[in-house]
Amino acid sequence: MFCKQEDITSMGKYTFSVISVLAPAFFVLYFSSCKTNDFFERNIAIPNQAWERSFKPSVNFDIADTTSLYNIYVTLRHTHAYGYNNIWLNVQFQLPGDIVKQQRVEIPLASNEAWLGTGMDDIYEVRQLITPHPFRFKTPGKTTFTIEQVMRETPLQHIMNAGIRVEKVVQ
Repeated sequence: MFCKQEDITSMGKYTFSVISVLAPAFFVLYFSSCKTNDFFERNIAIPNQAWERSFKPSVNFDIADTTSLYNIYVTLRHTHAYGYNNIWLNVQFQLPGDIVKQQRVEIPLASNEAWLGTGMDDIYEVRQLITPHPFRFKTPGKTTFTIEQVMRETPLQHIMNAGIRVEKVVQ
């Protein structure tokens, strides 16, 4: 029923040798498989979770690498009480050199069966790619993204955050 001291000692050596072999192998696998392509993400809180048309969240960041390609996403967080299965947005890009591009995008938030994206409790987050193909910034400098909701209802209730995510394309 009780282990002898020699059994405990030999068991400890075995455990130590397994850990000393598995720990480095785990770290090598973990760090070699983690290639992050995150570049930038910023989300702006919508005041009182009621998005007025006049409130246009704006995000700034500096671009230095003009040789890489990037994917650009809109990120939205909403509650389960949001009343629609989509949202229409105008997204404006102000690039270095005062170049302005604007596009209207529809972000689907629900299918016929359930909310899209990831959810925890009654909060859902959706990330939608808004560039049809990887985008290359031609000039380094400050870039500004502005997001405007263009739904018929204002304020648009139960939207918590809106933001932009820019990911470097791993080649």
